[in-house]
Amino acid sequence: MRKKEPTSFDITAVVRELKETILDSRVSNVYQIGSKTILFKLHKAEQPALWLISEAGKRLHSTAYASEKPSVPPAFCMALRKYLRNSLLTDVEQYEFERIAIFHFRTKEGKLQLVLELFGEGNIILVDEKGIILQALAYKRMRDRNVLRGEAFAFAPSSGANPFKVDKTELKDGLRKFGDVEVVRALARFLSIGGIHAEEILLRTQIEKTKPCKMLSDADIDAIYDCLQALLVLVRNGKLEPCIVLDKEGEYVDAVPFRLKRYEDYTFKPYDSFNEALDEFYVKVSAIEKSKLEVRLETEKLRTEADRLRRVINTQEKGLAEADKEAERYKRIGDAIYAHIGELKLITDRFLSAKKNGKLWTAIISEISTQKKANVNPWTFFDSFDTKSLMVYVCIDGFSFGLDLRKTLYECAGEFYERAKRAKQKVEGAKTALRESQKRLKEVEAKIREIEALEHVEHAEVMEKIEKRKVKHKEWYEKFRWFSSSDGFLIVAGKDAVSNEILIKKHTEQNDIVFHADIAGAPFVIIKTEGKQPTEQCLREAGEFAAAFSRGWREGFASADVYWVKPEQLGKGGPSGEYVPHGAFVVSGKRNWMRNVPLRVAVGVTTSNENEKIRFVGGPIDAVKAKTNAYVTIAPGDQKIKDLFKSILKILAGKSTKELKEKLSKANIEDIRDFTPYNKGRVLEN
Repeated sequence: MRKKEPTSFDITAVVRELKETILDSRVSNVYQIGSKTILFKLHKAEQPALWLISEAGKRLHSTAYASEKPSVPPAFCMALRKYLRNSLLTDVEQYEFERIAIFHFRTKEGKLQLVLELFGEGNIILVDEKGIILQALAYKRMRDRNVLRGEAFAFAPSSGANPFKVDKTELKDGLRKFGDVEVVRALARFLSIGGIHAEEILLRTQIEKTKPCKMLSDADIDAIYDCLQALLVLVRNGKLEPCIVLDKEGEYVDAVPFRLKRYEDYTFKPYDSFNEALDEFYVKVSAIEKSKLEVRLETEKLRTEADRLRRVINTQEKGLAEADKEAERYKRIGDAIYAHIGELKLITDRFLSAKKNGKLWTAIISEISTQKKANVNPWTFFDSFDTKSLMVYVCIDGFSFGLDLRKTLYECAGEFYERAKRAKQKVEGAKTALRESQKRLKEVEAKIREIEALEHVEHAEVMEKIEKRKVKHKEWYEKFRWFSSSDGFLIVAGKDAVSNEILIKKHTEQNDIVFHADIAGAPFVIIKTEGKQPTEQCLREAGEFAAAFSRGWREGFASADVYWVKPEQLGKGGPSGEYVPHGAFVVSGKRNWMRNVPLRVAVGVTTSNENEKIRFVGGPIDAVKAKTNAYVTIAPGDQKIKDLFKSILKILAGKSTKELKEKLSKANIEDIRDFTPYNKGRVLEN
């Protein structure tokens, strides 16, 4: 049975971890990405954005996956933005070990609480500091409380006693009162721990869960109490073992903060935090369930179509058989007319001549009927006569048919042959339609088998799409231009005046080395030494980086002079009265020069070991060469940037394996923009 809703233990573990990560963060924005799902974007200084997802009645955890946000936010979302945007998240707590989490915010209007109910249908309720409901996801009138705007907020009745506040004597007295009730049911009712953990405690204590409470010994209750306390301490203060539980088919079953004995025959997939485990569980389970639903709906649609086609084929087969019989009947009637044309002519002539002589039709019919009774040929063929349509009906060789007195017998036979011909044509059309229906049925049945066979493959594709949604938290240096030297040093460069200023003021440490090309408008480049002595190779690569991304590239220089200094040699104090612009610094003391540094960079391609995706690398030639054999060297030139990108991709594809070449054919040329200086250049021979 797959996890559908959280347990009280889950909420305790989630809240415990969230206290360490999201407190004192500001609410940048609020999004509503489903009828019951709210997504908070939180921000802390010097940290990447934090995303917190809360779904009423189902889940609460931080998330690393991007979600599609509606272009027009619902009314509840707009209300939360009104009250909570730019507020400070000061605390998060669990209410009385219930499946309820409370978020505390400090806003300009005062202190607010957001109550997330994670049981049943769930709810999300915003309450002011006086306890009055400001907004709610769902407004309700209930027997035990109301959730209405402007009324005092009240928590739902407790599902049981808070186990943190129950001592051994209270537990003993409480369980004994249940009498004949099974101990597993009594535990779940008496304490707010739920059925799963009630069973877990009994499994660990080896007490039969169906044992009546009145049969419990003092030793049994002592064991239950001790096990309960151990689990409570573990989930609140102990070392968690967050993991996802998988069955034998590899399907996700549960996400737990610590391993449960009930799952000892299952596979455990460990995670660094319970929030991460829940994030992976719900995102992937939701995607798989959505995929399965789509497959099921598509399969049901195809099966409905297959049933319809079978009914059509059955009708067509019956119609075909009837048309075939009809064609044969008309042909045999025509044959019968020719076979008995003499006798039939006597009958038709008798009617025509008698009428010509003034006899009444009734008299003629009476005479012929008398001869038929006397078994006189050919009158035995006669059946009846229609005076209005002048049709003589006869019965020959088991076929009853009419002869029109206004036509010759040959014309009558020809008419039946024509009917037989049309019926044959109808048979051929019916056969064609039947073949088309049978062909379509085979295609539909094959499609059903294909969908069923590819279900696991489609799940793998779903997982791949989900991984693409995972937000990769950028390191601080990824906001700048950077590369890793061939001997492992991180080298970072500014992109403009603002990033130059930030790079020097916030990210440059005492032992780092700062480079700058001897050209106005060049970026600052720093080697992050981390206390180590950089090699001559590292210094040279940093100098090449500083030269390549200077204004010299745009001016078409072949080389430029570069110098390096220590961070303490940079300052904002220029000569008296001289203004030092933003992004620029005054250099004092000795400069270490690197003369005639060539302007050139390399762009290469490699694959990630984790998912075999292509990854572009750029920087000085030796640094790129150390990471990949497939690289292109470029220098200042006149080729326009998009044409240059296409040339780079084409050359990289020519140097790559077949598999890598296919991936490069789908690559976005914009992925290599950050590795190419300015907006023009030319490819050099490697």
